[in-house]
Formats: sequence, structure tokens, C-alpha cells
Amino acid sequence: MAPLAETHPASPPPELGADADKHEPQTPTRTLSPWPAQQWEPEQEEEVDPWELPELLDTGVKWSELDRRGKVLRVCTSVLKLLLLLGLLYMFVCSLDILSSAFQLVGGKAAGDIFKDNAVLSNPVAGLVIGVLVTVLVQSSSTSSSIVVSMVSSGLLEVKSAVPIIMGANIGTSVTNTIVAVMQAGDRNEFRRAFAGATVHDFFNWLSVLVLLPLEVASGMLYRLTKLVIDSFNIQTGADAPDLLKVITEPLTKNIIELDTSVIRDIATGDPAARNKSLIKIWCKTEKITNLVNVTVPGIANCTPDALCWVDGDLIWTQKNQTDTIYLKKCTHMFVFADLPDLAVGLILLALSLLALCTCLILIVKLLNSMLKGQVAVVIKKVLNTDFPFPFAWVTGYLAILVGAGMTFIVQSSSVFTSAITPLVGIGVISLERAYPLTLGSNIGTTTTAILAAMASPGETLANSLQISLCHFFFNIAGILLWYPIPFTRVPIRLAKALGNRTAKYRWFAGLYLILCFLLFPLTVLGLSIAGWQVLVGIGVPVLVLAIFVIVVNVMQKRCPRFLPSFIRSWEFLPKPLHSLKPWDRVVTAGMSFCRTRCCCCCKCCRNEEKNHMENNDRSLEMYDNPALGIEDEAKVTATHL
Repeated sequence: MAPLAETHPASPPPELGADADKHEPQTPTRTLSPWPAQQWEPEQEEEVDPWELPELLDTGVKWSELDRRGKVLRVCTSVLKLLLLLGLLYMFVCSLDILSSAFQLVGGKAAGDIFKDNAVLSNPVAGLVIGVLVTVLVQSSSTSSSIVVSMVSSGLLEVKSAVPIIMGANIGTSVTNTIVAVMQAGDRNEFRRAFAGATVHDFFNWLSVLVLLPLEVASGMLYRLTKLVIDSFNIQTGADAPDLLKVITEPLTKNIIELDTSVIRDIATGDPAARNKSLIKIWCKTEKITNLVNVTVPGIANCTPDALCWVDGDLIWTQKNQTDTIYLKKCTHMFVFADLPDLAVGLILLALSLLALCTCLILIVKLLNSMLKGQVAVVIKKVLNTDFPFPFAWVTGYLAILVGAGMTFIVQSSSVFTSAITPLVGIGVISLERAYPLTLGSNIGTTTTAILAAMASPGETLANSLQISLCHFFFNIAGILLWYPIPFTRVPIRLAKALGNRTAKYRWFAGLYLILCFLLFPLTVLGLSIAGWQVLVGIGVPVLVLAIFVIVVNVMQKRCPRFLPSFIRSWEFLPKPLHSLKPWDRVVTAGMSFCRTRCCCCCKCCRNEEKNHMENNDRSLEMYDNPALGIEDEAKVTATHL
């Protein structure tokens, strides 16, 4: 360092020089630069918080610099982009509706069979995972909730046994926006934010269930509270719940597919004739006529009460009401004349809806990126992410909860609302801290529509239907009280950020999370529950204790490692695949590379391009590794190579 100080009197400050000396063994060429301060600027720029909202810069010409023609073109372009955005949102919502119909065709009858086993449903843990699986199968918490309401109304299921199923339905409905977040895996930071914005809903529901389900089993808290509310008020039958979203989407979706969801309910309630019925609706306009007809019965005791009964020879006749269905008009959707099973139609719609969903999502993100620039972005980000001034900053989150509840009440679907804000979180318009209360409000909004729908039930089933809907409502209220009012208790945000960082580093982990969380884990717990309480407790309790132990040790390793034994202050004593994803990442990457080279690089041009790319990389490495080059020569070679 001494010769450099003599040649350049304007030496850096002592602390910077000391810092440079400290890093000298790692990067000795930096000491030859006449501007040591500038050499550190790139390293400082790299230390950026990935969770900070990105600046959406205006790259176009300013409005004041445009002439009259330019201003007219700018306005027309903005209007066209807005119309295109609304059209893409409409197609996005319709594709979600078709996706739900496809899942019902593929797994609807299986969902009905799952609900049919009342002995399993009496187990609260089994009821919880059945609610998750059925909602994942039909992609609609309202459908699974309506099945539960029908079973309770018909006396096949008690209200107390239905509460865990409603909790599971609350978890299963969050799978849709998690699938939507996976579609943004192209950009690493966008994927990080989008996946965290989607899974914050998952963590809220799972954590709420972990606390409230044991409490409900031990004390019946939700059942007793809702029973008290039902008994305290003389609630009359109300009007049907508003169906605003269906009014908008039905003109398109009913021309693609229409389903008869009563078939799933009939299977769940034990109707044997429903097994042979198709979920695809063929007749959209029917009329039922009830006539009094003469029928024979085995004996006089079997005659219809308060009806004629007579003997004609060896036959005993009576009269009873018989309902006949008259089919008036067929439906007009694409598959009304298709002679295909439900599974084939469901798989076709599943592929088409996923393709439409991905396309709409990609175009929406690109369109939003082009629209949200300059002053528009500043205004939108201020409106969505700015808190009220002190001391009313705490009010902002609760206002966001009300906004989320109101928007979900309007669109009548929490999946649609949370799936719509997931891309906005990904591109940085909405922060994760603001998306969290919006999601909580969405949970409340979807229960209010269920309450209105329950109030439209007949008088004899009104009390049970309304009690189940209120259980759903109070479950979400209790979850919000647990995980939102105190900032320290907003654990779902921290967990979602940790999962977002992990999936941004290993993107394949997102698919593994979806399969484990919404399929393998519920199926495993269901299998253990069917085997009996002894098997479930014997296997589940040790696994749960091990999971709690690992979580506690991980927290102590970060916060207070001195209280741990020396051998457990890190997980290095375990094999690396048990405490790190790097070995698994190498396996997945190798498998994907093998598939890509075998399946995608069959043509000669692909191989030549790969060969040329490898040769260029080898040349660049030789240039950078030549020890005979000085700093200035290396810069020239690098510039020439680029």
C-alpha cells in the first residue's frame, strides 16, 4: 500500500484504507486501482433488500414534452391498454371458473364418496383433511361447504362434526392463488414476492387450525358460540345471496360447460341413483309435474295414509303422488352432444383452462408493468401502501381488512380476489404487509356470502345451515384476533417471506410445497385416521413432537445458541441431504438437464448452438484467467469480448 500512497497523494480516508487492507488477500488487484472508493460501489449496490418494492420508472416521454398529436396518442393508448386489461381480467376470472368445473368433473364423484363415510367424518382430524382434499378436488370452498350443509340438513352429519370440515375447506380454497403464483416463476424477485403473497394465506389458515381445532375438540367453542347466537335471535328466511360475478361470467362460461352440482350432493347423501348420473348438464330447462296415480302395494298396511285403498282381486291398490320431469330445452354448451365420460371432459377443460390462466396472467403482468409507470405508479403505491399519520397508523390495516371483505363480497369468491392481487404483489404494486390484511378480509367476505345463502334455506333446515356458516365466520374472526392485532403475532408474514426466499433460490421447491401441503400430507393423515385413533396417535404424536423439537432448536440456533449443547448448535452432524436443499437441487437440476438434452436438443442447430456457447465460455475463461494481463489490458479484452 505504501507505493500507492506516494503516487497518489489524495489517498482514501483511514477507515476505507483499512477496509481495503482487510480485503487485500482476497482481491489483491484492487490495490492497483487509482480510485479505490469507486471499486466498492458495485458491492454496496448488490446489498438490496429483495422485499423492498421496486421503483416503477417512467421510461417514456414526459407529458409536458409531447405535442398535441402525441398527447392524443398517449390518451388513446392508455384507454386501449385499460380496456385490454379489463378484458384480460375477465378472461382470467372465467378461466378460474372453468378450472373449478374441470376439477369437479375429474374429482367430484370421488369427493362425494369421501363425504359418504360418516364413521370417518366423526374423527375431527379426518374431517379437517377431508375438507382440504374435497376443496382441492372441486376448487371451490362454496361447493364443499354446500355439500356439508346438505348433509347436516338431511341429518346425515351433526353440526359438531361438520366444524372441522369447514376449517379444512378454508385451507383448501387457498390452493388456487398458490397455483397462480407459480405462473410467475420467470423472474426470480417477482416469484419471491408473488409466492409469499399467496402462501401468507396458507400459513394463516394452517396456524389458525393448529390453535383452534384442538380448542374446538376440547371445549366446543365455535359450536357453543354459534348455538347461542342461533337461539338468541329469531332469524327469518332471507333472500338469495347476490350472484354478481356469475351474472358477468355466465355469458361465456355457460357456452363452454355447465354442471349439475346436485349430483355430488346426492352421492354424499347416499342416493344410489346418483352414481350413474353425469355431472355435465344436458337439459337446462325442465319442468316437474306431480300427479296422483294408482299403484299396487304388498298389503293394506302399506297404503298411503289419508288416501284411497281398495282390493281388486288379488291386488291391493292405493294412490300416491308421483313426480315426473319433463325435459323442455337442451343446454347450449360445447359438450352437450359429446359422447365422452366426465373424466375425459374434465381433463380437456383442465388443460385448456390452465393454458388460458397462464396466458392471461403473463399478459396481465406485462400490461401492468407497461401501465404502472411514472406518476401513475407513485399514486397507486401511495394509495395502497401508505399508512395513516400517527397515531392512527394502526387503522390502515383494519381498513384493508374491510376493503378485502367488501371486494370478496362483490365478486363472491375469495379465490378470485386473492388470485387477482397475487400478480400485483409480484410486480411490486402491493407490499406483502398490505396484502396480508386484504387476504384476511377476503376470508371474512367469503363467509358473509355463505351466511346469506344459508338464510335462504327452508325453515326446517335454516338453523343448522346458518350455524355452520356462522362457525366459518367466527373461525376466521378468531384467526384474525390470533394473528393480526399485535405486530409480533403476524407470524404468517415472516413464514411466507422465509418460504418465498427458499422458492426463489430453488424454484422447484414451489411444486414440491404444493404437492406436500395440499395432497400428500392430507392423504397420509386421512389414511392414518381410517386405520383408527390408535394408529393416528401412535404415528402422529412422535412426528409432531419431532417437528416441534426441530422448530425450537432452529429458533435457538439463531437467537440463543449458547443455551444449546455444542454438538447441536448446528445441523452439520447430520447428512447434508437432511439439513440442506443443495444436494436435492443438484439431483433436480441434473434430471431437468437430462430431460432437456434428450427431449429438447434433438435438432442439429440446437447442438451446434450449445457447442458454440461452450466454446465462447471457454475462451472467456481463458481471457479472465491469463495472469499476464494487467488491469487495463483485462478491461480492454473484456470490452472486446462483450
